[in-house]
Amino acid sequence: MNLFYTILIYLADFALKVIAFFNKKIKLGIVGRKETFKLLKHNIKDTDGTLWFHCASLGEYEQGLPIFTELRKNYPKHKIVLSFFSPSGYEIRKNAPFADVVVYLPLDTISNAKRFLNIVNPELTVFVKYEIWPNFLNELKRRNHRAILISAVFRENQSFFKWYGKHTRKALFAFEHIFTQNEKSKKLLELINYNTVTVSGDTRFDRVFNQLEQDNIVDFVSKFKGDNLCVVVGSSWPEDEKLLVDYINNHANKSTKFIIAPHNIKTTQIESLKQSITKSCVLFTEKKDNTIENYQVLILNTIGLLTKIYSYADIAYVGGAMGTTGLHNTLEAAVFGVPIIIGKNHEKFPEAQAMINIEGLVSITDKESLKYYLNLFIKNETKRRQYGDNNKDFIKNNKGAVVQILDYLRI
Repeated sequence: MNLFYTILIYLADFALKVIAFFNKKIKLGIVGRKETFKLLKHNIKDTDGTLWFHCASLGEYEQGLPIFTELRKNYPKHKIVLSFFSPSGYEIRKNAPFADVVVYLPLDTISNAKRFLNIVNPELTVFVKYEIWPNFLNELKRRNHRAILISAVFRENQSFFKWYGKHTRKALFAFEHIFTQNEKSKKLLELINYNTVTVSGDTRFDRVFNQLEQDNIVDFVSKFKGDNLCVVVGSSWPEDEKLLVDYINNHANKSTKFIIAPHNIKTTQIESLKQSITKSCVLFTEKKDNTIENYQVLILNTIGLLTKIYSYADIAYVGGAMGTTGLHNTLEAAVFGVPIIIGKNHEKFPEAQAMINIEGLVSITDKESLKYYLNLFIKNETKRRQYGDNNKDFIKNNKGAVVQILDYLRI
């Protein structure tokens, strides 16, 4: 099985190099991995104490960030290595302030694992959620290095729990402790006799709760919204935007403002979105602060503002679940105490179902259901506040994972 896995990795490497000719994102990863060992050698000396944090992409980074920043404080003299597998994480967070060096994780071969760990030699390794790379993890275990997995989520259909999953299952035992988001994940691990497990919850609750302590004022958004009710659309995809544009064009009243933050901010897509909207609409890059209040729709063709802008929402629509790309972070909006609307494909996102159960979030299937719920929350202030308060309480009641993990690491 080990040989079979290694062959698959080399086949994947070849396939990615071919795809890179046609896919800019994949090309970024291919090119970036060529620089990994050079960056490590340049930034890390044999005498350095190091910590290694690994995330698949941006979402896992956000989950790990509360732990990463606290460990930075606890280990001020150590070098911190942050690695990503996906360009969507690396390219956005390659200048993470707590890290001394940020790199792409090399492909999971035995030789890469040994070479990587020869340079980094981490005192502690933290992996996030379900990023399991057997050769790296087995090499960590062989060297008796400490490693933990945080905010982990497991499902029955994963290879760890199948008859053919011996190789990946073995990799889990490289972690001295696994912190899961839920009891179900803990029970699955216990079925394979992995027993050093704590149900700590999702560190994202701590991450978003901390946002309340930040300065969330964005002057041009304050002026754009004024005293009007505002719907903030976060990380939307074309499948979401098609329904939202129909509502804006045909059903929205003049006193309701809309801020749309598309996931993809390529110029062609942004221009297409703007042209499809018949109400007065302005892009972030076109805005003039002295006239921005005259527009009904603001499109953010930039990144980095959404977490603050959710503070201006009276209603939030979080994208990704109308299609199959995956639901984006609903907790970022929930912490500000607003009702949330999402698409229909949210089965793999337990926090979404939990918010549905507590009446903080609703799932829509088409333009008619979107119209119904937007009108409900716009016209019914009592219902809007009820859903918003339920979401705020949900965040408050579920934070605390960071404290549990840090307490364990102090042992």
